[in-house]
Amino acid sequence: MNDYIPLSELNDFIFCPYSIYLHQVYMGADDDTYKAKPQVRGTLAHEATDQARGSTRKGDIFALPVYSDSLGISGKIDLYRGSKKQLVERKYQLKNIYRGQIYQLWGQYFCLTEMGFEVDELAFYEISTNKTTPIDLPGPEGRAELERHIARFKAYQPLESPITVNPNKCAHCIYCNLCDKTEEDNVYT
Repeated sequence: MNDYIPLSELNDFIFCPYSIYLHQVYMGADDDTYKAKPQVRGTLAHEATDQARGSTRKGDIFALPVYSDSLGISGKIDLYRGSKKQLVERKYQLKNIYRGQIYQLWGQYFCLTEMGFEVDELAFYEISTNKTTPIDLPGPEGRAELERHIARFKAYQPLESPITVNPNKCAHCIYCNLCDKTEEDNVYT
């Protein structure tokens, strides 16, 4: 499964393809080198998921590794509520839901269903507000849209595709201060 696209990169690719490269470069570095307060908070929130803390309901599955042979994607889900057949992506704070986050959730959905799980509901859960936001199941059109996104990801040629610097996005990127494509400072410093 080494050539499978990590689910998290479905979102990262929309945000900025170069951020995927920077993530690989700084992955082994001390988190303090690049992580800002929101990412530290998110990492702590994910620790609860990875350690299956946050629910004592029977049938809840946390941090399940998933994959889809048909889509060539893999990763982990945050939470599957067996009693509701609900797949939940947990975020510490969720001011907006972006298309890349939906692609990530759809990818998790297709992985789970391909692995034999029944999923009737999708949702984002915002930890800081205890708010759940339902998301429609993707259906055939959603699958086709996700397949097109994955095809763009696979066809991406960094040397042939200029990096578009978007000052607003760059200012919110955790790698902004380490990036050689912008002079922006991130909003977290």
